[in-house]
Amino acid sequence: MKVLVTGGAGFIGSHLVEKALTDGHQVAILDDFNDFYDPQIKRANISAAVKDIAVHDVDLRNGEKVADLFRNEKFDTILHLAARAGVRPSIQQPQLYYDTNVSGTLHLLEAARTSSVERFIFASSSSVYGAAKKVPFSEEEHLTQTLSPYAATKIGGEFLCSTYSHLYKMRIVALRYFTVYGARQRPDLAIHQFTRRIHAGESIDQFGDGTTRRDYTYIDDIIQGTMAALKYDGGPSRTGGLFDVFNLGESDTIQLKDLIVAIEKALGKKARINRLPEQAGDMPLTCADISKARNLLGYDPKTKFEDGLPKFVDWFLKSRVGK
Repeated sequence: MKVLVTGGAGFIGSHLVEKALTDGHQVAILDDFNDFYDPQIKRANISAAVKDIAVHDVDLRNGEKVADLFRNEKFDTILHLAARAGVRPSIQQPQLYYDTNVSGTLHLLEAARTSSVERFIFASSSSVYGAAKKVPFSEEEHLTQTLSPYAATKIGGEFLCSTYSHLYKMRIVALRYFTVYGARQRPDLAIHQFTRRIHAGESIDQFGDGTTRRDYTYIDDIIQGTMAALKYDGGPSRTGGLFDVFNLGESDTIQLKDLIVAIEKALGKKARINRLPEQAGDMPLTCADISKARNLLGYDPKTKFEDGLPKFVDWFLKSRVGK
């Protein structure tokens, strides 16, 4: 199978590229190497893989360049992970997030349609649950309000995928990722940022009283679930068609203050905490109901937080050697 991984030089994307290659797929990467964080980090993520695969430096906002790529290349499957990420930055730059995450997804769907791509996997987010009250979050939840522009762009992407699946009989799966962590995690995310700052003896910013909870999901489990979606050929769909949505999480939650304690323990250093008010757009809780993914994808998360967090810290410390 010839697979295009958009955002393939990023955190989750680079792991997917490696797994797809290991599984014998022909893989190509689309990434624009933007400056949301140091592009050299992304290039390092894929340094071992680029010897054998094509890397297309394309901005999804440019519909014509996306179309040109699909005119020149034939892909069987799209793993669409490319996006502007982050809740707080989306509040400052909502237009950029809309243009990249919504218009960019539309450009990709159009290109997939015109070139008869067989399967399209869309990386969505737990943030789409927004103000949902019922916990754990179920894919059957009727979503009425998101809390940030980022979340709104992700639910918008899901609806575009659903529409294209209905109109053009495309097999499309949306995967709602729940707070992914592990080796190569983006430097702006809490686990990586806290670890880096505590290790350096710098203070960390804690927004709120530390009782917000996240369903932290280890990268290996996310990769297993995503690769399972490549083989998914249907089941009881919420739309009754070729489109479906799955949560990929651990179905367990960790308080922010307990996360900080766990990082302190793994590093053997004490955090200096700068306590700040809660941030607009942040969700108080995320927790995945993963029964549907277990039943239909064979999703089977195995890495508990108490095991995964030390693995991340070990990777972080080894990555610092010589710096």
